[in-house]
Amino acid sequence: MALLVVFSLLCLSCWASFYFILCHFNGSRSYEWNCRLVTLVHGILAVCITAYIGYVDGPWPFTYPGTKNTPLQISAMVVSLGYFIFDMAWCVYFRTEGPVMLAHHTMSILGILLTLWLGESGIESCAVLFGSEITNPLLQARWFLKQTGHYRSLLGDVVDVLFVLLFVVMRIFVGGTMLYCELISPRPRFFIKCGGVAMYALSWVFMVDIVRFARRKRKSWHKQQRDQLEAVAANGHERKKD
Repeated sequence: MALLVVFSLLCLSCWASFYFILCHFNGSRSYEWNCRLVTLVHGILAVCITAYIGYVDGPWPFTYPGTKNTPLQISAMVVSLGYFIFDMAWCVYFRTEGPVMLAHHTMSILGILLTLWLGESGIESCAVLFGSEITNPLLQARWFLKQTGHYRSLLGDVVDVLFVLLFVVMRIFVGGTMLYCELISPRPRFFIKCGGVAMYALSWVFMVDIVRFARRKRKSWHKQQRDQLEAVAANGHERKKD
């Protein structure tokens, strides 16, 4: 256990050092810009590692929940634990996030700590990491597009659509299936099952915001189409006058 603590502190130091290096060499950008670069790197790294764990290294999380942690699972969780602690501290210091996101980070940290302490259910934690982080690169891409003035474009629309679809599929449908398998299996501990329920409930809280966003986006698309049709009609009317 002492080795895990040392490894976790080392990972935390690495993420913090990466952030400060970005701030030093990318000083023309804001602190949030550099923090989101760290978030983007973690999202890509976490998705790649946990995808390999789930699809190649195993075991399959839907049929073997509650199994003993493997060294690769432990490594993936410790790396993400270091990142979540860093990002939690950054968000609290700069006060950039609301209670829902802070609750997500808190539950992620506690869930990983519990899984590492028990020495089991690492495959479920890695599956949750995969499902929650797979939309993260799109979320960061959306923010960067806004900051650079390229959000109101075809690329911005594609990013938004992919983000909504991935969130609904992975966090709601696949996540719901994962939770069902977790609850009916006799192997996972009661506290792990409670954590799974809490994370899935939080996904639905995010889902409410995404539904609102999708409605606003649809209205915006309809308005753009209406404005384009009106512009075409106006141009046609002017040509007839000429």
